[in-house]
Amino acid sequence: MLQARPLRAKAAGMSMRALHLIAYDVSHPLRLRRALHAARRHATGGQKSAHECWVSTGERRSLLHELRRSLHPRADRMLAIRLDPRLAPRCLGIARPPEAPGFRIIG
Repeated sequence: MLQARPLRAKAAGMSMRALHLIAYDVSHPLRLRRALHAARRHATGGQKSAHECWVSTGERRSLLHELRRSLHPRADRMLAIRLDPRLAPRCLGIARPPEAPGFRIIG
C-alpha cells in the first residue's frame, strides 16, 4: 500500500520568493514599453521605472533574461537588487511597506 508523503516546497516546484528592486533607464520608447511590461508582470509596487518585485530564483532569472533581451547593451541601463529581509523598510509620505502577495496570476 502506498502512503502519501507531504510535499516539500522545492519538490512541488515552488520556492521562496524574495523582494527585489528592479530599475531601468531606457532611451527608446519601444524598448521602454517592453521593459515596463516585463517588470509589471512581477511587480507589487514601485514607481515609473523602479519596481518592487517578489520573485523566486527562477522567476528572477526569467525576468532578467527578458529584460536583457529587450534592452540595448550600450544605450540602456538596468539594476536588479535583492533587498535584505532583515532590514525594516523606510516609507515616506503615504507609502506603504511592501507585502508579499498571497498568490500571483501571471498571464
